[in-house]
Amino acid sequence: MGSNEKDGNYCTICGGIPPAQIKIKKIPIDGKETGIDRLDRILQDVLNLHLARDDEIMDELVKRVQQFNYIPTKKMTEYREALLREYKMFL
Repeated sequence: MGSNEKDGNYCTICGGIPPAQIKIKKIPIDGKETGIDRLDRILQDVLNLHLARDDEIMDELVKRVQQFNYIPTKKMTEYREALLREYKMFL
């Protein structure tokens, strides 16, 4: 069994997302390595917005990260800080 244009792209072994399409990067959040799907793309997209203030950058990063990843409410501050660190290193 394989994929075609009509059915979409899927793993021929498990039927899920093909391994080559998984774009997860691990970053430290609250002292623990945490996988964030599509982080590089998100960082680039936010960079292209040319935001100046850290709070605006964090808001936009969180909004975009939440589209592909779960962020626990109790860890929101830690996620915001970690994402801003990654953004500044990305620059």
